[in-house]
Amino acid sequence: MVPVKLPEQVIDELRVQPGRAAQLTARSTEATRTDWLQGGVGAGPRELADRDLEAFKTELAAAQELLYAAGRWALLVIFQALDAAGKDGTIKHVMSGVNPQGCEVVAFKQPSRDELDHDILWRCARALPARGRIGIFNRSYYEEVLVVRVHPEMLTAERLPPGQQAGKRLWQDRYEDINTFERHLARDGTKIVKVFLHVSKEEQRRRFLQRIDDPDKQWKLSASDVAERAYFDDYLAAYEDMLTATSTSWAPWYVVPADHKHQLRALVGGIIVNAIHELQLRLPPPTEEQAAAIRAARDALMAEDPSSSGR
Repeated sequence: MVPVKLPEQVIDELRVQPGRAAQLTARSTEATRTDWLQGGVGAGPRELADRDLEAFKTELAAAQELLYAAGRWALLVIFQALDAAGKDGTIKHVMSGVNPQGCEVVAFKQPSRDELDHDILWRCARALPARGRIGIFNRSYYEEVLVVRVHPEMLTAERLPPGQQAGKRLWQDRYEDINTFERHLARDGTKIVKVFLHVSKEEQRRRFLQRIDDPDKQWKLSASDVAERAYFDDYLAAYEDMLTATSTSWAPWYVVPADHKHQLRALVGGIIVNAIHELQLRLPPPTEEQAAAIRAARDALMAEDPSSSGR
């Protein structure tokens, strides 16, 4: 079967090129410039995106099995976004086809007292996937250069050493620490895919109202979500600097339009499948000892008398 892939032109468009500005304000929250939804006679964009998502899910399930069998790489997918951009739904839909035994989703909330007693990478480092497994981070250590930057008063709880305070130098130091950490992971066998779900302020407002008006969705909305909306532009500025500083050749960022969920999910599925294909995984050949054991097992099974088997 020919692998299903996103066009390379789409991958390049979504990727924040290392060493270049992310330019969030110039990036669409609605669609890609490249028309990748093609081939469906009489089908609309939603139907085509759903078709591609199903294909990517099938491809991802096969890739996960190969990842496990090869046992040399782990896959870490990091999701960052503003509230209501669709992280939870995207993770649910894109990863629904993988074997849950080989995949773990970790959602990072406000740090606990124990977590604040350690460095900013500690709690995420403890949750990293092992070789052969997929790890999904719903938010991550990047909160330390996003929400903490927008709300620098949070630094008080981190009890940093004297001389460490909010300012350009602190954020630059943290970018450097994150890049070094991710380079270490990449060198040691962790493939990192980082996805920013790019939602517009108007679409966020619409989704908040939808949650308020739907009793079945009201639990998803907290007072703090709406309060944080007042800092929307501040968050975009923080994301602009973070994406620009931490999109590297070993751990690139992808900015995915998030105003239309069906396209968002298909694009994320294609990005993850592409990342695994880049590893060029192959099933490991059996060792001589394993091959001998396989031959012996086959000989033993072939020697059995079928008539003696109970039904």
